[in-house]
Parts: sequence; structure tokens; C-alpha cells
Amino acid sequence: MLALPIMGTAFIQMAYSMTDMIWIGHVGSKAAAAVGAAGFFLWLGNSLFYTTKVGAEVGISQSLGAKDKIRAAQFASQSMVISILMSIAYGILLLALSNAFIGYFRFTDASVTASAIGYLRIIAPGMLFTFLNGTFSGIYNGSGKSKIPFYANAAGLAINIVLDPILIYGFGPFPRMEVAGAAVATLISQAIVTLIFVVNLSDRKSPFPELFRKFQLNGEVAWKVIKIGFPVMLQSGLFAFFAMNIARIVSGWGALAVAVQSVGAQIEAISWMTASGFSTALSSFIGQNYGAKQFQRIRQGYYRTLGITMTIGVFTTLAFVLFGDTIFGWFIPEANAMHEGGIYLKILGASQLFMILEITTAGAFNGTGKTLPPSIVGILFTGLRIPLAIALTAVVGLSGAWWSISISSVVKGVVLFVWFAFFLMRLPIERAKLTIPQKLFIHLIPSRMRQSIIEGTND
Repeated sequence: MLALPIMGTAFIQMAYSMTDMIWIGHVGSKAAAAVGAAGFFLWLGNSLFYTTKVGAEVGISQSLGAKDKIRAAQFASQSMVISILMSIAYGILLLALSNAFIGYFRFTDASVTASAIGYLRIIAPGMLFTFLNGTFSGIYNGSGKSKIPFYANAAGLAINIVLDPILIYGFGPFPRMEVAGAAVATLISQAIVTLIFVVNLSDRKSPFPELFRKFQLNGEVAWKVIKIGFPVMLQSGLFAFFAMNIARIVSGWGALAVAVQSVGAQIEAISWMTASGFSTALSSFIGQNYGAKQFQRIRQGYYRTLGITMTIGVFTTLAFVLFGDTIFGWFIPEANAMHEGGIYLKILGASQLFMILEITTAGAFNGTGKTLPPSIVGILFTGLRIPLAIALTAVVGLSGAWWSISISSVVKGVVLFVWFAFFLMRLPIERAKLTIPQKLFIHLIPSRMRQSIIEGTND
């Protein structure tokens, strides 16, 4: 029940880019490659606003928990100030360096490069709305009013779904804009979401109706917002950077390869978004029980959540392996694209269980307040995708890049699971309540440590 609304909002946010890809993919693989290349810089922008989104969520929730509404209002105001400043700076950067950014992918087709640059220049002013919407969501979530972001983003998605085909293909008085049409549709829908949030501020149920009054930077609170949100922003930003470098490697096989990676990632996002929803819910559940020293409930919650998410992983794996070509064809109905996309999904299908294992376990670690292990494992092994992709593509060709992604996901899932299993075993435990996985792991450690753990003396 905790996971469902979180997943709902996450799916809506994901559906923006997926809707663009579905419509633009029917224009052709070159158009999909252009949107995909520009999309990496939108991904980086989304990573940046995690600073204010997470900073607002944590700062506001803790302040309200301490019955300090003034402090909560300060966190909301400072998050918004930082968000506006960051969005303006990043938007200007995209406008000024759009040629250099898209040139990084080294497309041999000039039309793909031109379309990607055009998309980036249209969307750059919209960074203001993107950053504001993410920060507004954090403010409302931290206030316990998570339905408002859900409804606002759902309205924006509905508008985007209507505008995409009209502007991409040209209906009625609207000209056929193709890639530029997708950018304009996203810009308009994001602006409307921002308008909904601003209008909602005047509602008497709004948590901070005076958000934009006394709107100035407060160094002490602003620093706390940045300090809270920076680790999440760094991990997400590096993940986008690594994916961008994989795209640069595969661009040597043409625009189709970049389109396959971009669309394939959108399809795969369905499973990891689902897992992320359960991961966030598990983090909350474990955090409460960890504080109450209910260690057996932590174990039960973790393994039962794994049971749910791994079941999802099995279905995803079967779908990708058995129907990869067909699924990809929903996005780009070209024979070559369906063939290459089917290969991508089949290879990624091999790692879906392990990817979900990593995401679920990361949520469990976060619930205990130990956010460092997921960050270390995520950054280290995701970063290794780049040298692994270079090595494998030299041997087996384009599919080597997809194998670098899949192999790293397997390693991350196994390493983080083992790490958390040993963490669980260091918590006080009764011999009679050992689960089968714990019984297996407990025989891998020295007998003296094993005895102290079972007796509950080593915590």
C-alpha cells in the first residue's frame, strides 16, 4: 500500500519521455536517435533537481515532525530559490553549448545532429518548469500531501499525450514538426503542471501558501538543503553520465544503435520504476522498525518484499526474452530496429532479477540510514560499464555494449545482496528464527563471530 502512490507518480514522470518515444519512433529511427541523444541532457537536469526535491522532502518532513512549521517553511522557500537559480543556469548552459553537447555523440548523419540540437534548444527554457515541478513535488511529499503531485503530473501527462501526435505529425492548422513537435509538447505540458502547482498554493489546504513571500537566499538553510540532496543527485547524475558514454560508444554503429539504447532504456524503466516504488516503501518500513529495534520485522519485511519484486522480475525477464522484438516494435516499427531492439531486450532480460535485487536492497540499506553501501556499489560497477563496453564491443560488436550493462547489473545485485545479508546477520537474532538464507550465510563466518551474533551480543 505504501508503494502504490509512489509508483504511480514515478510512472507518470517516466511516461512523459516514453510517450515522446512512442510517437517519435513511428517517424523513424533517426528521429528516435535525436530525441534519445537530447534526452540524456534532460536526464542530467532531472538529476540536478534531486538536490532540491530530496532536500525539501527530508527537511520539511523532519521539521513538521518536530512541530516546527517556521523551519519547514524555510526549507520549502530555500529549496525553491535554489531550484530557480539552478534551472536558469542549466537552461542557459543547454542553449549556449547545444552544438558541443550533441556533437559529443559523433553522429555521422547531419540530420540527426540538427534535430537533436533543435530539440535541446526548444526544451532548454523549459528547464525552469522541470526543476520547479520536481521541487514542488518534494515540498508536497514532505508535507504528507503526495496526492497533489500525482494529480498535477497526471494532468500534464494527459496534455502531453494529446499534443504529441498533433505537433509531431501535424493535424488541422498545426504543421508537421516531428522532433521539434515532441519538444514543444513537453514544454507546454510541463508549464501547465507548474501552473497547477502555483494555483494550488492559494488553496487553504496548501502547506505553504506564502511560499513566494520573503523570497531570498538563506545561507544556513540553503546549505542544509544541498547537503541532504547532493548524494542522491550525484549518484543519479553519474548514472546518466555513464549511460551517455555508452551511447557515445554505440554511436559508432550509427543512429539506429543510439535509438535502440534510448528506447530500450524506456522499456526497461517499467521494471525498475516498479522496483523503485517498493524500494522506497521498504525504506520507510525498515526505518521505523530499525528505530524500534524490531530486527526480526526488518528481516521479514526485506525478504517478503524481495518475494514480490522478484516475481515481477521473472515476468519481465520472460517478456523481454520471449517477446522482445514485438515489444520494441511498438516503439519503432522498422525491421532493423525491431531486430536490434529485440537483441537488446533479450540481453537485458538476463539481468532483470538482479537489477530488481539491487534496487530493493538499496531501499533496505537506506531505511537503516546506511546510504553509503548502495552508492559505492552503484557508482563503482555502473562506472565499470564503460571499459567493459569498449572491451566487449571490440570482440562481439554492438551487442557487447548491451552485455556490459547486463553483466554489471548482475554483479551489483549479487554484491549488494551479500553485503546486506551480512549486515542483517550482525543484528541480534534468535537461533530459532533463522531463515534459510541466514542459515546458509551464517556458516560462512568464523565460529566465534557466529556464536556472538546468535546470542545477540554483537550488534
